[in-house]
Amino acid sequence: MGCIYKNPNAQIEDRIKDLLSRMTLKEKIGQMTQIERRVATPSNLRDFSWYGSILSAGGSMPFENALSSDWADMVDGFQKGALKSRLGIPLIYGIDAVHGNNTVYGATIFPHNVGLGATRDPDLAQRIGVATALEVRASGIHYTFAPCVAVCKDPRWGRCYEGYSEDTDIVRKMTSTVSGLQGKPPEGYPKGYPFLAGRNNVIACAKHFVGDGGTKRGLNEGNTILSYDDLEKIHMAPYPDCISQGVCTVMASYSSWNGRQLHADRFLLTEVLKDKLGFKGFVISDWEGLDRLSKPHGSNYRYCISTAVNAGIDMIRTIFRGFDFSGGIWEVLMSRIDDAVERILRVKFVAGLFEHPFSDRSLLDTVGCRLHRELGREAVRKSLVLLKNGKSPEKPFLPLDRNAKRILVAGSHADDLGYQCGGWTKTWYGLSGRITIGTTILDAIKEAVGDKTEVIYEQSPSADTLATQDFSFAIVAIGEPTYAESTGDNSELVIPFNGNKVLSTVAERIPTLAILISGGPWF
Repeated sequence: MGCIYKNPNAQIEDRIKDLLSRMTLKEKIGQMTQIERRVATPSNLRDFSWYGSILSAGGSMPFENALSSDWADMVDGFQKGALKSRLGIPLIYGIDAVHGNNTVYGATIFPHNVGLGATRDPDLAQRIGVATALEVRASGIHYTFAPCVAVCKDPRWGRCYEGYSEDTDIVRKMTSTVSGLQGKPPEGYPKGYPFLAGRNNVIACAKHFVGDGGTKRGLNEGNTILSYDDLEKIHMAPYPDCISQGVCTVMASYSSWNGRQLHADRFLLTEVLKDKLGFKGFVISDWEGLDRLSKPHGSNYRYCISTAVNAGIDMIRTIFRGFDFSGGIWEVLMSRIDDAVERILRVKFVAGLFEHPFSDRSLLDTVGCRLHRELGREAVRKSLVLLKNGKSPEKPFLPLDRNAKRILVAGSHADDLGYQCGGWTKTWYGLSGRITIGTTILDAIKEAVGDKTEVIYEQSPSADTLATQDFSFAIVAIGEPTYAESTGDNSELVIPFNGNKVLSTVAERIPTLAILISGGPWF
């Protein structure tokens, strides 16, 4: 009798049951393990069947400026190793494609979620999800750790730019990103069951469950102090919307709720998310999220493993530890292990990875294509917020004269593509400079003005420049450095790089348009 799990025409739940019955404990544990690509090799995937998933951390790439085709070569190599294992279970490769496939050189970079939230346009978010899915799949990757559906309640939090809004209703509407990434489930599709429309779509991840945007004083990985009713009403509300769209995975938050770390909270992860909300996909830990359950981090890893898995974590990012969590698993019932593996296999079957495990090279032409860049420009236009247009409505400052005689362009962000893109671009924290293919503000100004208009750029204009030049007006672009997560926590909420001083110095002498680039509603 043939293996039911290999039959694409069999029911998914029958395939899961058949495959699970054939698996050893080591193979089950392997499916629950996600490691970083730098410790993965095709040979250990083949020889030990240990790893169900691999990820690229922020900035972890095959080599500098690797193209999508290079990524596809790498991921396919890992997949070949996995398929040569005893049962031939394909792996899932994951990446933080949080504003486009942002780690891959030449991919389309879209505004971060805080910008998309400012558009109030769920259809736009859905279309960006579609474009992102195509470019991610072109690189051979099946899984993105997006979208972040945090409701940011304190602008001091360093991850505000990852969320759409401080308004729960806006965040709920912008969860349309899920159906863009995964495709839209047909009418009557079972609620809570993971969904993926086809090979042009990617597995999505709603994160970070739950309350990450409500921590005290906006501290990343902090404590959210709320009643359950308020937690449900404010921070949990976007998750049923994601689940109704068939979101395949949910990531647990680093943060705590009333002192209880989410990675150890069985009530929220199992009784609420899985039982009450009916989520049938898998719950994944955050980067070293289990290590944080003991102090110092990872000092009692056996406890971390048993506590998190018993709480409801299904896939564990062991990252660089590899297979180093078997000790704690002995304190977990086999029924809980089987439940975790069933959920992971369910997503793999839904995603069609058993039938189509390798990259589709026909999608490479979509990477950074004209249509996607036009979509990015639309998103930028709609995300811009005009705070003030002149001193009075009767005398608006905008629109600017394209044929002005002489224009001054200044500020730290006027000619820096990396600052425009922000964190999670090419690397985890992001970088300054011309880090990818794109157009700086200065480049765009030069392209937009008339042939006879002189554009003069100085990042911090000298007194001589301001005193001796006859400028029609100035454009000063200022803002934040790039950052991610805790490095972005900021209790002062001031403009870096002497931005205020540069702006005021120029504005005292020249009519000035200020452009502020920031990851949160700071200023």
